[in-house]
Amino acid sequence: MGNLLKVLTCTDFEQGPNFFLDFENAQPTESERRVWEQVNVVLKDARGVSDDLQAYKGAGAEIREAIQNPMDESLQERAWGAVVPLVGKLKKFYEFSQRLEAALHSLLGALTCMPDSPTQHLEREQALAKQFAEILHFTLRFDELKMTNPAIQNDFSYYRRTLNRMRINNIPAEGENDVNNELANRMSLFYAEATPMLKTLSDATTKFVSDNKNLPIENTTDCLSTMASVCKVMLETPEYRSRFASEETASFCLRVMVGVIILYDYVHPVGAFAKSSKIDMKGCIKVLKEQPANSVEGLLNALRYTTKHLNDDTASKQIKTLLQ
Repeated sequence: MGNLLKVLTCTDFEQGPNFFLDFENAQPTESERRVWEQVNVVLKDARGVSDDLQAYKGAGAEIREAIQNPMDESLQERAWGAVVPLVGKLKKFYEFSQRLEAALHSLLGALTCMPDSPTQHLEREQALAKQFAEILHFTLRFDELKMTNPAIQNDFSYYRRTLNRMRINNIPAEGENDVNNELANRMSLFYAEATPMLKTLSDATTKFVSDNKNLPIENTTDCLSTMASVCKVMLETPEYRSRFASEETASFCLRVMVGVIILYDYVHPVGAFAKSSKIDMKGCIKVLKEQPANSVEGLLNALRYTTKHLNDDTASKQIKTLLQ
């Protein structure tokens, strides 16, 4: 099937089909093109968002000086002048999360629609599966960068405190028109999350299921569990891993695997960690732990701390132990 090759069924895991999906070269067919082009516009901007977040230094020094010298107007102005453009960047990141949510809805609609099964969709619509994977890859990368950068919340908190003080004193505030109070509230909730972009996708996936009541929930969860299988098999099978043109593709697969597990855990009624789960969680965790520790600790932490059902009574004790 072009770039998507069936993998021989694993004897130790028979809960669904496994595929080798060429994440590096899949191109859209005519039937995929409309959705692919819509999503591609969003994904083109993802690299710039990721690069801007990685380069985000914050205004910590200026804020400290302003707080330590509250009567020095020049330092107050300097801090405000440093924070306003940074909040403009934070607004851009937040607005991008809304565009990403819409892109995910389009992809889920295409990859889960009746009468075909999710497996058939993934076989035929390889380029859309690749875009879905790229969204997940970006999401986990964004959240890793955000979690290691406390300046984001510090800058935004200072901005809101200062803006409130200016309003009380009737002082015109540069930048207020760009980020009004309603938008600031929404941004505050977004950045208060440990993993804001993943929370956006999880909520969007849950909303997709609730908005499409005529679509069996299994269509969505099977799409996610099949994607997890795809990534796990490619990573643990030397024959297939050797086909990656770049070693970065392995890192890509790891992120995607963790991303679809988390989405599955949010959407499925009993989650990814129960014995009835269609995801081979023991196999996925084993693949993660076989990688260099410094490259996967963030992904293991995402499974430990950003999933919904890990601490439920229905979760497998063996899987809980593996993640300790």
